[in-house]
Amino acid sequence: MTGREHTQTATAEGDASGAEGPIISVSGLNKRYGEINAVDNVSFSVRRGEVFGMLGPNGAGKTTTIEILEGMRRADSGSALVGGIDVRRDPKKVKSIIGVQLQSSAFFDHLSVAETIKLYGELYGEKVDVDAILNEVELTDRRKAYFKQLSGGQKQRLSIAVALVNRPQVMFLDEPTTALDPQARRHMWELIERIRGTGVTIMLTTHYMEEAEELCDRVAIMDSGRIVELDTPGALVEKLLATGFKSTREVKLATLEDVFINLTGRRLRED
Repeated sequence: MTGREHTQTATAEGDASGAEGPIISVSGLNKRYGEINAVDNVSFSVRRGEVFGMLGPNGAGKTTTIEILEGMRRADSGSALVGGIDVRRDPKKVKSIIGVQLQSSAFFDHLSVAETIKLYGELYGEKVDVDAILNEVELTDRRKAYFKQLSGGQKQRLSIAVALVNRPQVMFLDEPTTALDPQARRHMWELIERIRGTGVTIMLTTHYMEEAEELCDRVAIMDSGRIVELDTPGALVEKLLATGFKSTREVKLATLEDVFINLTGRRLRED
């Protein structure tokens, strides 16, 4: 049974029993910037333990929506609950139960990787097992390196390591594989699956549709501030095919990325 199948089965059982509700609940969320409706009456929920994707073109409203859930931006109206906490009323408390990985992160130049993780643990008031986190994100051999000495993939994994120090219930990942090579991207997918396997709920933004299909239990597709579709990746494809859609592209059993991985291996190369 795959990770997504396991989550869907467990979620279905939980929903049937009514034992647990969604970990994120959003209703009628709105945010305007002048004449622009960045978030326009958005409603959705995220089940506990799933990977939920927010997809959409640039300017669709997905980043603003997620920043509201993170307590970084205040909605004009509507409600948003994360872990049962009202984000508008208590954004500080919400921050204590979430982890955030940003697409572009900057850390202290004169702290090592291990020192950075320890520092963030102290900021959260958490006693952190630095070695365990380094092992989880595959940075053990870079524990003494400074941020500027890391590769792009290592910087992304350090950002995730820092997001793990407070043992979050929900993690927000903002385009975690942008600019990574195929090996680093697939290792990031495996890391995300491992984190989800510990029971953490993950909200993911990505422009890579293959990534969304690989990782997400469900995806919400946004455009012009609204959610235009929300379902499993497979169900969304089936709905499109039911309209009579026929792809003009040839369906292949392998991709150029598969060729690349087959020829060069799966080992990370980050020297």
